[in-house]
Amino acid sequence: MSSILQAIIIGTGATLFMDLYALVLKFFSIKTLDYRFVGRWIGHFPKGKFFHNKIMESPVIIYEVPLGWIAHYLIGITFAFSLVFVFGEKWVKNPTLIPALIIGIITIVGPFLLMQPAFGFGIAGSNLPDPNKARLMSLITHTIFGIGLYLSTVILNQIMKLF
Repeated sequence: MSSILQAIIIGTGATLFMDLYALVLKFFSIKTLDYRFVGRWIGHFPKGKFFHNKIMESPVIIYEVPLGWIAHYLIGITFAFSLVFVFGEKWVKNPTLIPALIIGIITIVGPFLLMQPAFGFGIAGSNLPDPNKARLMSLITHTIFGIGLYLSTVILNQIMKLF
């Protein structure tokens, strides 16, 4: 199987694992990121608007929900490509948890330095009502993503052994 296809499968699996975690949080009434705001953010790009005072108050974009979800999965796949690129085919064939956790935790840079400021939340959520709670939730979520990278690779390898 090609490295490209492996990265796509690993990234999709890891993102799905992260979404299952978010579903568990919702069950306990714990708020997580609403991906429609990612879609809204991206939807404003063609209009030259990259930063918002408050993304929730920005005009709604048609199809922002599917756009946000598609972007969410494409971002997860992109991060999986970075894992495969940095740690190589050798890691993919014999995955260990630490490299996947490293990539998962490093991905927190994206929301902290790009998305949250662009949404009007400030660097690392500094403008949010409880920035430390938001930072902790982001750290946990990205750690879960890292675990998902590892588990997706293990599962992929087990499936490949069947063929």
